Amino acid sequence: MNHPFSIEKREFHLPDQHITYRIYRNPDIESKRRLVLLHGAGVAGVDTWDAVIAFSSQWSEVLVPDQRGMGDTYYPDRKEHPFTAQELVADLNALVDHLGWWQFDLGGYSMGGLVSLLFKQQHSDRVGKQFLLESAVLDRPCWETTVDLREKFSEASIHLRQNIDIAKGVTNFLDAIAPNRKVSPQVEEVTINRLAYRPEGFANALDCVTREIKQIDREQLVAAQGDVTSFIGGHSVDLMHQYQRELAERLANWHYFMVAGTDHSLPFQKPRQIGKIMNEEMQRFMNKK
Repeated sequence: MNHPFSIEKREFHLPDQHITYRIYRNPDIESKRRLVLLHGAGVAGVDTWDAVIAFSSQWSEVLVPDQRGMGDTYYPDRKEHPFTAQELVADLNALVDHLGWWQFDLGGYSMGGLVSLLFKQQHSDRVGKQFLLESAVLDRPCWETTVDLREKFSEASIHLRQNIDIAKGVTNFLDAIAPNRKVSPQVEEVTINRLAYRPEGFANALDCVTREIKQIDREQLVAAQGDVTSFIGGHSVDLMHQYQRELAERLANWHYFMVAGTDHSLPFQKPRQIGKIMNEEMQRFMNKK
């Protein structure tokens, strides 16, 4: 189908990073609200969000950057280097400052969810409505189990970094994050190829989250958020759903949605459904103001 938004690809150069980003615009949408969407580890922004944006009707402009180690964003020397979650937050802050986007809604998938949570915590006045798709650090009710899960991701990163059996490293990651996935061999191959595009950058992204999870206070992080709509795949582990239900019952600003028939790959598998719920949740948010 023809995408209802025009898409402009640009670069923004920082001293240690050449950030590639896309701005989606739809002048037919009356709302002047802006939305920033952050992808997860190992996947480019356009691959993650392009289809979801096509079903969005509440934002006239959407910003989709590629984060460090992924997509078309590179260090000036074109080599892969380790990075931290705080550097990703700083990159986003520099980019929105550069564009003059002083206020916007914010969404994040997986690792991008962690970055969006940290950004909201540090720049609460800039962020309106929030969307999370299986955000990192919100995996399990038990914090120790959440940390243990990250160690499995770090094991996967060893294979990716050694550049010997990249497919095995990606499969180890998928087995840890989506153990109940139900996909065809063709879909599995597409997923592995997508995540293996920049294997060392993917490994650095996994390690980035593992380092951050060892030093954050999750309760403080969650308490610092605004109005959150959180999506969890129907095939994802029960503990993830349990934690999201607990948050929704405990916090008036937390809204949990189970996306049937999908797993951790929910933005790729169910973009129409996610876009529809995002539109409805945005309208709810605006109506309560």
